[in-house]
Amino acid sequence: QVQLVESGGGLVQAGGSLNLSCAASGSMFRINTMGWYRRAPGKQRALVATITSGGITNYSDSVKGRFTISRDNAKNTVYLQANSLKAEDTAIYYCNAIVTRLGQVGYWDYWGQGTQVTVSS
Repeated sequence: QVQLVESGGGLVQAGGSLNLSCAASGSMFRINTMGWYRRAPGKQRALVATITSGGITNYSDSVKGRFTISRDNAKNTVYLQANSLKAEDTAIYYCNAIVTRLGQVGYWDYWGQGTQVTVSS
């Protein structure tokens, strides 16, 4: 089993910044892709950004140029630096990890519990 624990959410004024982090813990696993998704009020969960173990990143158009995803493979941790925040960035942000388990074939998908980000205009 893999646990993901997010931190860093909160209330910020428009134009401000936040840094989210997500640490994965458990045993006998290797993380492939990690990412951030968000669910805004009344909307479905949507991609924010992902990063592979090799550092290849992908961003939604809505955050490109404002958010930066990074990871520390040694710490099994992924970060999201969110700058120039807008009211429409208000959402619950979820960490995601796609992992392989040592000695087993296949991929497993894990989610964190979510952290609230509220941007006041």
